[in-house]
Amino acid sequence: MRRKLVVGNWKMHGSLAQNKQLLDALIRKLEPLTQADFAVCVPYPYLFQTQAALQNTRIGWGAQNIAKHQVGAYTGEVSATMLKDFGSQYVIVGHSERSTAYCESDANIAAKFASAQCSGITPVLCVGETLHERESGLRERVIAAQLDAILDIVGAKAFATAVVSYEPVWAIGTGFSASPDQAQSAHAFIRQRIALLDESAAESVRILYGGSVNPSNASQLFVMPDIDGGLVGRCSLNANDFEAICRAAC
Repeated sequence: MRRKLVVGNWKMHGSLAQNKQLLDALIRKLEPLTQADFAVCVPYPYLFQTQAALQNTRIGWGAQNIAKHQVGAYTGEVSATMLKDFGSQYVIVGHSERSTAYCESDANIAAKFASAQCSGITPVLCVGETLHERESGLRERVIAAQLDAILDIVGAKAFATAVVSYEPVWAIGTGFSASPDQAQSAHAFIRQRIALLDESAAESVRILYGGSVNPSNASQLFVMPDIDGGLVGRCSLNANDFEAICRAAC
Protein backbone atom coordinates (compact mmCIF):
# COMPACT_ATOMS: atom_id res chain seq x y z
CA MET A 1 0.00 0.00 0.00
CA ARG A 2 1.52 3.30 -1.10
CA ARG A 3 1.68 6.05 1.53
CA LYS A 4 0.30 9.35 0.40
CA LEU A 5 2.78 12.19 -0.06
CA VAL A 6 2.09 15.94 -0.16
CA VAL A 7 4.91 18.22 -1.31
CA GLY A 8 4.74 21.99 -1.07
CA ASN A 9 6.44 23.93 -3.87
CA TRP A 10 7.16 27.42 -2.57
CA LYS A 11 8.36 28.59 -6.00
CA MET A 12 10.04 32.03 -5.78
CA HIS A 13 8.40 33.10 -2.53
CA GLY A 14 9.63 33.65 0.99
CA SER A 15 11.82 35.64 3.31
CA LEU A 16 13.61 34.63 6.49
CA ALA A 17 10.87 36.14 8.63
CA GLN A 18 7.97 34.75 6.57
CA ASN A 19 9.58 31.33 6.36
CA LYS A 20 10.01 31.10 10.12
CA GLN A 21 6.33 31.79 10.70
CA LEU A 22 5.29 29.29 8.05
CA LEU A 23 7.68 26.54 9.14
CA ASP A 24 6.77 26.94 12.80
CA ALA A 25 3.09 26.66 11.89
CA LEU A 26 3.65 23.61 9.67
CA ILE A 27 5.55 21.80 12.40
CA ARG A 28 2.76 22.48 14.87
CA LYS A 29 -0.01 21.45 12.47
CA LEU A 30 1.55 18.50 10.63
CA GLU A 31 3.57 16.68 13.28
CA PRO A 32 0.44 14.95 14.70
CA LEU A 33 -0.47 13.62 11.24
CA THR A 34 1.27 10.24 10.96
CA GLN A 35 -0.67 8.55 8.18
CA ALA A 36 1.02 10.31 5.26
CA ASP A 37 4.33 11.94 4.32
CA PHE A 38 4.89 15.67 3.87
CA ALA A 39 7.68 17.87 2.50
CA VAL A 40 8.42 21.37 1.26
CA CYS A 41 10.67 22.33 -1.66
CA VAL A 42 12.10 25.78 -1.07
CA PRO A 43 14.30 28.32 -2.91
CA TYR A 44 18.02 27.56 -2.62
CA PRO A 45 18.86 30.44 -0.22
CA TYR A 46 16.45 29.06 2.37
CA LEU A 47 17.68 25.46 2.47
CA PHE A 48 19.83 26.10 5.56
CA GLN A 49 16.93 27.72 7.43
CA THR A 50 14.56 24.93 6.38
CA GLN A 51 17.00 22.20 7.39
CA ALA A 52 17.53 23.80 10.80
CA ALA A 53 13.79 24.04 11.38
CA LEU A 54 12.71 20.62 10.09
CA GLN A 55 15.63 18.27 10.77
CA ASN A 56 14.09 16.83 13.95
CA THR A 57 10.55 16.62 12.58
CA ARG A 58 8.60 14.28 10.31
CA ILE A 59 8.45 16.92 7.56
CA GLY A 60 10.91 16.48 4.70
CA TRP A 61 12.46 19.20 2.60
CA GLY A 62 14.22 19.75 -0.70
CA ALA A 63 14.89 22.04 -3.65
CA GLN A 64 13.09 23.07 -6.82
CA ASN A 65 15.84 22.32 -9.33
CA ILE A 66 19.19 20.55 -9.66
CA ALA A 67 22.15 20.60 -12.02
CA LYS A 68 22.76 17.60 -14.24
CA HIS A 69 26.50 17.91 -13.50
CA GLN A 70 28.14 17.08 -10.18
CA VAL A 71 30.89 19.71 -10.32
CA GLY A 72 32.51 22.10 -12.78
CA ALA A 73 32.47 25.51 -14.44
CA TYR A 74 28.68 25.87 -14.55
CA THR A 75 27.93 29.36 -13.29
CA GLY A 76 24.70 29.63 -11.35
CA GLU A 77 24.10 25.89 -11.12
CA VAL A 78 23.59 23.91 -7.89
CA SER A 79 24.68 20.27 -7.76
CA ALA A 80 23.23 17.26 -5.98
CA THR A 81 26.22 17.24 -3.64
CA MET A 82 25.47 20.81 -2.61
CA LEU A 83 21.82 19.94 -1.97
CA LYS A 84 22.92 16.98 0.15
CA ASP A 85 25.00 19.35 2.30
CA PHE A 86 21.67 20.83 3.42
CA GLY A 87 20.00 17.47 3.95
CA SER A 88 17.75 17.75 0.91
CA GLN A 89 15.59 14.66 0.54
CA TYR A 90 13.61 15.73 -2.53
CA VAL A 91 14.16 17.82 -5.63
CA ILE A 92 11.66 18.87 -8.27
CA VAL A 93 12.79 18.21 -11.84
CA GLY A 94 11.08 19.21 -15.07
CA HIS A 95 8.48 21.60 -13.68
CA SER A 96 6.83 23.30 -16.64
CA GLU A 97 7.54 26.76 -15.26
CA ARG A 98 11.24 25.95 -15.64
CA SER A 99 11.22 23.74 -18.71
CA THR A 100 9.24 26.35 -20.66
CA ALA A 101 11.09 29.46 -19.50
CA TYR A 102 14.55 27.91 -19.86
CA CYS A 103 13.86 25.65 -22.84
CA GLU A 104 14.78 22.43 -21.02
CA SER A 105 14.60 19.35 -23.19
CA ASP A 106 13.28 15.99 -22.03
CA ALA A 107 16.86 14.68 -22.25
CA ASN A 108 18.16 17.46 -19.99
CA ILE A 109 15.44 16.75 -17.44
CA ALA A 110 16.28 13.04 -17.57
CA ALA A 111 19.93 13.83 -16.79
CA LYS A 112 18.83 15.87 -13.75
CA PHE A 113 16.64 12.97 -12.61
CA ALA A 114 19.63 10.64 -12.82
CA SER A 115 21.90 13.12 -11.01
CA ALA A 116 19.46 13.34 -8.11
CA GLN A 117 19.05 9.59 -7.75
CA CYS A 118 22.77 8.91 -7.94
CA SER A 119 23.20 11.15 -4.90
CA GLY A 120 20.37 9.63 -2.89
CA ILE A 121 17.90 12.47 -3.45
CA THR A 122 14.35 11.54 -4.47
CA PRO A 123 13.45 13.25 -7.75
CA VAL A 124 9.92 14.57 -8.13
CA LEU A 125 9.52 14.35 -11.90
CA CYS A 126 6.90 16.64 -13.40
CA VAL A 127 5.09 15.56 -16.55
CA GLY A 128 2.03 16.95 -18.27
CA GLU A 129 0.52 18.51 -21.35
CA THR A 130 -0.46 22.01 -22.44
CA LEU A 131 -4.06 22.94 -23.20
CA HIS A 132 -3.33 22.86 -26.95
CA GLU A 133 -1.82 19.39 -26.66
CA ARG A 134 -4.77 18.18 -24.63
CA GLU A 135 -7.33 19.58 -27.07
CA SER A 136 -5.38 18.03 -29.95
CA GLY A 137 -5.61 14.58 -28.36
CA LEU A 138 -1.86 14.46 -27.69
CA ARG A 139 -1.90 14.11 -23.90
CA GLU A 140 -0.71 10.53 -23.77
CA ARG A 141 1.87 11.00 -26.53
CA VAL A 142 3.39 13.98 -24.69
CA ILE A 143 3.49 12.22 -21.32
CA ALA A 144 4.90 9.06 -22.89
CA ALA A 145 7.76 11.03 -24.46
CA GLN A 146 8.54 12.70 -21.12
CA LEU A 147 8.60 9.36 -19.32
CA ASP A 148 10.51 7.55 -22.05
CA ALA A 149 13.37 10.06 -21.82
CA ILE A 150 13.86 8.90 -18.21
CA LEU A 151 13.27 5.23 -18.94
CA ASP A 152 15.89 5.28 -21.70
CA ILE A 153 18.58 6.62 -19.34
CA VAL A 154 17.93 5.01 -15.96
CA GLY A 155 15.45 2.23 -16.70
CA ALA A 156 12.05 1.50 -15.21
CA LYS A 157 13.40 0.17 -11.92
CA ALA A 158 14.52 3.69 -10.97
CA PHE A 159 10.89 4.72 -10.61
CA ALA A 160 10.48 2.42 -7.60
CA THR A 161 12.28 5.05 -5.51
CA ALA A 162 11.13 8.14 -7.39
CA VAL A 163 8.06 10.35 -7.39
CA VAL A 164 6.15 11.48 -10.47
CA SER A 165 3.86 14.49 -10.50
CA TYR A 166 1.23 14.79 -13.21
CA GLU A 167 0.84 18.50 -13.79
CA PRO A 168 -1.47 19.53 -16.61
CA VAL A 169 0.24 22.74 -17.68
CA TRP A 170 -3.13 24.38 -18.31
CA ALA A 171 -4.03 23.98 -14.62
CA ILE A 172 -0.84 25.24 -12.95
CA GLY A 173 -1.48 28.49 -11.12
CA THR A 174 -4.74 29.12 -12.99
CA GLY A 175 -7.19 28.07 -10.30
CA PHE A 176 -8.59 25.50 -12.73
CA SER A 177 -7.95 21.89 -11.79
CA ALA A 178 -8.37 18.69 -13.71
CA SER A 179 -11.43 16.79 -12.54
CA PRO A 180 -10.73 13.74 -10.37
CA ASP A 181 -11.62 11.46 -13.30
CA GLN A 182 -9.37 13.38 -15.71
CA ALA A 183 -6.49 13.26 -13.25
CA GLN A 184 -7.03 9.56 -12.50
CA SER A 185 -6.95 8.76 -16.22
CA ALA A 186 -3.56 10.45 -16.62
CA HIS A 187 -2.17 8.83 -13.48
CA ALA A 188 -3.30 5.39 -14.62
CA PHE A 189 -1.60 5.96 -17.98
CA ILE A 190 1.67 6.91 -16.25
CA ARG A 191 1.58 3.82 -14.06
CA GLN A 192 0.75 1.58 -17.02
CA ARG A 193 3.59 3.06 -19.06
CA ILE A 194 6.09 2.14 -16.36
CA ALA A 195 4.44 -1.25 -15.82
CA LEU A 196 5.17 -2.20 -19.43
CA LEU A 197 8.81 -2.48 -18.36
CA ASP A 198 8.63 -3.14 -14.60
CA GLU A 199 5.38 -3.98 -12.84
CA SER A 200 6.94 -3.81 -9.38
CA ALA A 201 8.32 -0.31 -9.95
CA ALA A 202 4.97 0.81 -11.33
CA GLU A 203 3.22 -0.41 -8.21
CA SER A 204 5.74 1.32 -5.94
CA VAL A 205 6.08 4.72 -7.60
CA ARG A 206 4.08 7.49 -5.97
CA ILE A 207 2.28 9.62 -8.54
CA LEU A 208 1.14 13.02 -7.30
CA TYR A 209 -1.33 15.41 -8.84
CA GLY A 210 -0.17 19.00 -9.27
CA GLY A 211 -2.30 21.72 -10.80
CA SER A 212 -4.23 24.07 -8.51
CA VAL A 213 -4.60 21.56 -5.66
CA ASN A 214 -6.54 23.25 -2.86
CA PRO A 215 -8.50 22.35 0.28
CA SER A 216 -11.73 22.11 -1.73
CA ASN A 217 -10.59 19.51 -4.27
CA ALA A 218 -7.88 17.57 -2.41
CA SER A 219 -10.18 14.94 -0.91
CA GLN A 220 -11.84 14.16 -4.24
CA LEU A 221 -8.47 13.87 -5.97
CA PHE A 222 -6.66 11.84 -3.32
CA VAL A 223 -9.34 9.17 -3.11
CA MET A 224 -8.61 8.08 -6.69
CA PRO A 225 -6.74 4.75 -6.86
CA ASP A 226 -3.68 6.00 -8.77
CA ILE A 227 -3.38 9.44 -7.14
CA ASP A 228 -0.90 9.20 -4.29
CA GLY A 229 -0.96 12.79 -3.06
CA GLY A 230 -0.23 16.23 -4.40
CA LEU A 231 2.43 18.73 -5.45
CA VAL A 232 1.01 21.95 -4.06
CA GLY A 233 1.95 25.45 -5.19
CA ARG A 234 0.09 28.52 -3.96
CA CYS A 235 -1.68 26.77 -1.08
CA SER A 236 1.64 25.55 0.35
CA LEU A 237 2.37 29.16 1.37
CA ASN A 238 -0.65 29.22 3.69
CA ALA A 239 -0.28 26.96 6.73
CA ASN A 240 -4.02 26.45 7.17
CA ASP A 241 -4.58 25.58 3.50
CA PHE A 242 -1.59 23.24 3.40
CA GLU A 243 -2.72 21.53 6.58
CA ALA A 244 -6.18 20.96 5.12
CA ILE A 245 -4.65 19.38 1.99
CA CYS A 246 -2.36 17.21 4.10
CA ARG A 247 -5.28 16.05 6.23
CA ALA A 248 -7.05 14.99 3.05
CA ALA A 249 -4.14 12.64 2.39
CA CYS A 250 -4.46 10.92 5.77
